Amino acid sequence: MKYIPLHKSPLFLKIIFIVSVAIIFFIGGITFKHITVLKKSSAWVSNSYEVNIELECLISYIKDAETGQRGYLLSKDESFLTPYNNSKKLVKQSFKRVSILTANSRTQQSNLKKLLYFINKKQNYLSKTLYLHELGMYDEKTFKNNLIIEKKTMDSIRLKIEDMISTQKTLLQNRQQDYEATMNYTPLLIYLTLIVTLILITIAFIKMNRDLVLLRKTINTLSVANEANNLAEIVGGFGSWHLNLETNQYTFSDNEYRLIGCDPQSFEATRATFLKFVHPDDLEFVKQNTSNILNDNDLPPFTYRIIRKDNEIRYFRSLGRIVNIASGNKTFIGTTSDVTEEVYAKNLVEERNRELESSNKELTAFNYIASHDLQEPLRKIEIFMSRLVSKDYANLSPAGQQYVASIQSSANRMRVLIKDLLHFSRINKAEKIFEEADLNYLLETAKHELAPTIEEKKALIESNELPTLNVIPFQIQQLFINLISNSLKYSKENSSPTIKINCEMIDAHEAEILPDNNIKYYKITFKDNGIGFEQEYAAKIFILFNRLHNKNEYQGTGIGLAICQKIVENHKGFIVAKGELNVGSTFTVYLPAE
Repeated sequence: MKYIPLHKSPLFLKIIFIVSVAIIFFIGGITFKHITVLKKSSAWVSNSYEVNIELECLISYIKDAETGQRGYLLSKDESFLTPYNNSKKLVKQSFKRVSILTANSRTQQSNLKKLLYFINKKQNYLSKTLYLHELGMYDEKTFKNNLIIEKKTMDSIRLKIEDMISTQKTLLQNRQQDYEATMNYTPLLIYLTLIVTLILITIAFIKMNRDLVLLRKTINTLSVANEANNLAEIVGGFGSWHLNLETNQYTFSDNEYRLIGCDPQSFEATRATFLKFVHPDDLEFVKQNTSNILNDNDLPPFTYRIIRKDNEIRYFRSLGRIVNIASGNKTFIGTTSDVTEEVYAKNLVEERNRELESSNKELTAFNYIASHDLQEPLRKIEIFMSRLVSKDYANLSPAGQQYVASIQSSANRMRVLIKDLLHFSRINKAEKIFEEADLNYLLETAKHELAPTIEEKKALIESNELPTLNVIPFQIQQLFINLISNSLKYSKENSSPTIKINCEMIDAHEAEILPDNNIKYYKITFKDNGIGFEQEYAAKIFILFNRLHNKNEYQGTGIGLAICQKIVENHKGFIVAKGELNVGSTFTVYLPAE
């Protein structure tokens, strides 16, 4: 699996997006927290202010009660009792509000309990003094003692209220310190998180910008590739189609429509609409071949007929396979080729092959005739001529004797020609069964077969070590026989023939006639000291029935070297001839070493 760096992966943008959103939520959370803290701090300030105000009101109501009581005692005017009477209710309401405002403070609640004691005590003594005054049961000493107790109680109330106000200020200061401590690091934290967010967003922007540039280049490249593919489909005579295996939706290329004679994208691309153009005789065949597309990874190539929109019958070949696209989904990609000309050409080749097979059968019949029917009258001619020579030759005139000699020579030449033709046919038609064979053994067998001629001409044949190769043994032996026989046939009259056979391994580039590849070849040369030939005729001597000399000068049918060339070709080799008039000839055979 190919490794993709994280900063080049689409996952990188997702990570940056998630981190940026998380930071934004983090900043939002901090902001919400500090707004809450600020709101709480404001609430505490307001609470402290309300507590202080309410405590001032509470002590004011008690003072009003005390003032009203003393005014009544001094003036005996009952109007002074109005503040006194109202103060009880007002003190109770004010105390209740203070109790509610300080409900979250244990210290203040404890102070309230003590304050309530002093308030009750103060109100009791005020009521007691008025009661005794109404009854006329108090003296100056008692009155003085009550006033002193009331004063002390009032002082205790005042001190306790001052203590509560002080406590409230202390609580407010502590909360203000907490708020300030929070607010001190909040701007820095928000600033840092904003910088990190800005950096991440900048990186994401750069990445997206690069991706957009790359995407633009990719789109341009794909546009060019798509146009090139469309042009290739038109030139190549094929179309393409896609099947989305997730949605089971088909897509046809423009040329897919053109192949069936329709305008591009002229109808919805579906399997059913395409099958309407398939030849009725091939419809079931096509359905069977395409029925398992969803289960098989490949659609093997198959050929069928379609009927175009203009009613022309064409041959199509379809194939395809499943591929994984970048999104992770699987899609089936197929091609449809118009192979009508190929099918027609194949049918023509098959027809020509049948004709060739018929011709080969006729040639086989001819070979049979040549080997049996033609030789039978020839043998009778030779027999009757032999009897004529043995019994009545002396009775013939000199001209008749000359005619008989010509008939015998022609019959003998006819027999050799038929024999060579059979050899040539055998080389062409015989089974090419290759096997490991020692070329030294095949050379010795060839020399043994030519032994009478070699002895007659006192020929000298020299050879170095030949290799063991994978060959058709009887053909290589025939090659050796024909080449040696050719050298013996075209030897000089007054000198003994000398034939030198050499073998070496060479590379392909060492000889011009060999193809430019890395194969090694065995180079086998047959060099003689015969009459030679002009080099301009070097290529013609391998042509069937081609002769460089008159039949009266040298015997032969012009088939031997053609057989040699055919044998070498059967072994994927090469043969060339080089001659020099009255000096000799060299035949070079190249056989693959592997």
